[in-house]
Amino acid sequence: MNKYRQILVTGLLLMVFAVIGSAVVSITYDATKEKIAENQRRQMLKSLHQIMPPERYNNDLLKSKIKIPADDRLGPISENYAYVARKDGKIIGFIFSPIAPDGYSGEIKLLVGVYVDGTLSGVRVVSHNETPGLGDAVDASRSDWIYNFSGKSLHNPKTENWKVKRDGGYFDQFTGATITPRAVVKAVKLTLIYFDRHKKYLLGEIDHE
Repeated sequence: MNKYRQILVTGLLLMVFAVIGSAVVSITYDATKEKIAENQRRQMLKSLHQIMPPERYNNDLLKSKIKIPADDRLGPISENYAYVARKDGKIIGFIFSPIAPDGYSGEIKLLVGVYVDGTLSGVRVVSHNETPGLGDAVDASRSDWIYNFSGKSLHNPKTENWKVKRDGGYFDQFTGATITPRAVVKAVKLTLIYFDRHKKYLLGEIDHE
């Protein structure tokens, strides 16, 4: 009988500890989720500021996120969104989030800023799995290669030159790594083509919100 009582007591204690543990986890999550969300918001805003200079717009980018027409030029996703930058109510540009599906080690996720005249305001890689010391040079924290897109458009360089130099194009590749920069250049080019083909729709859609 004592054996069964011991088993029962042990089981009850385990259950009590499980309930207490779950309660602690729940309380901790509730106490930190707002802080985590705020940190994520600040990090995203920091990334957006790097792409679209803050002095060029005066709206809240995070509150100006709109759904845009699906198009495989932006990568393997069923729907996409863009951030809209405005200056005194006037649209000055968009920030898209395309995916380059053909990186050396998988998908490369980007943020691409485009002014309404089709000029790039900036490009940043937000996530990737490229090889350290080689393909990861697309990351702004590893090299300044990504800054070369600022000010470029489909006319500068010409559309046919939106390739890495190894393929006869304008953009540098990395020593020992061509696939990664090739994928990023292609994704940025396709984003510019997407914007050029959907520009009227985007501006009209926003004006009638």
